[in-house]
Amino acid sequence: MEQEDTPAAAVSSRPRRWVIAGLATATIAALGATLSWHERAEARGPMMGGPFGFGGGSSDPAVRAKRIDAMVQWMLADLNATDDQRSKISSILQAAANDLQPLRQQHMQARSAVMQLLAAPTIDRAQLETLRVQQIQLADTASKRMTQAMADAADVLNADQRAKLVAKWQHHGHGHGAQS
Repeated sequence: MEQEDTPAAAVSSRPRRWVIAGLATATIAALGATLSWHERAEARGPMMGGPFGFGGGSSDPAVRAKRIDAMVQWMLADLNATDDQRSKISSILQAAANDLQPLRQQHMQARSAVMQLLAAPTIDRAQLETLRVQQIQLADTASKRMTQAMADAADVLNADQRAKLVAKWQHHGHGHGAQS
């Protein structure tokens, strides 16, 4: 049976796409919040962070855990989430953040290496390309881990809670095409 390509079919698939997009954004933000917060991001709110969590955040697991817990509380505040759901999602995101920490360190080392190569009297283009390829692979590894965490966290919530979470994200301008 062919999939119907009608306006009604497109509308019926939109909520699912928004749920997936919202959870993806939430996961990325959560991991970014745990790995790459800058002091100025603190003033913008608990959901700000760099892409793939790479940046200048704390490497202290206790600090990351505290930030994840705060972010989970904010995310689930209006969703009638149970304490068990909050705990499970926090654990999922903390495990992902811990798994991503070595990737963050590798990214920062590569960034330093790029700066050294660019400051050299002669530019080693082959080495720059090697580092670029490594960073793409690193980003792919991070993306896969975040997608796993996103799916695991989504499994903890029911459909109504996921829809409310997406609406919350849309309201706060975190989704594609959302208005702030």
